[in-house]
Amino acid sequence: MTEAQDPEHLWSRLLSGEPDRIRGAWKSLGAAEQERVRRHLQTMAEEPGWQPGQRKAARAALDCLQADRDGQAEPDPKRP
Repeated sequence: MTEAQDPEHLWSRLLSGEPDRIRGAWKSLGAAEQERVRRHLQTMAEEPGWQPGQRKAARAALDCLQADRDGQAEPDPKRP
């Protein structure tokens, strides 16, 4: 992880809710790291034990990353 020296900074960007910060943090990761982070974000968004704000931030990050994969400029704000 290129930001391994400061994982708090990486996660603050990933969970910021700001698409540009999410994308920048994502692009700083290697492919294997991206897969681990994606799985962790899914866990945060879908499994019990996380605070509502954490779940919302993780879902926003996943939506942003999915929108990028789908070729959309921004995630669809109407998506639940």
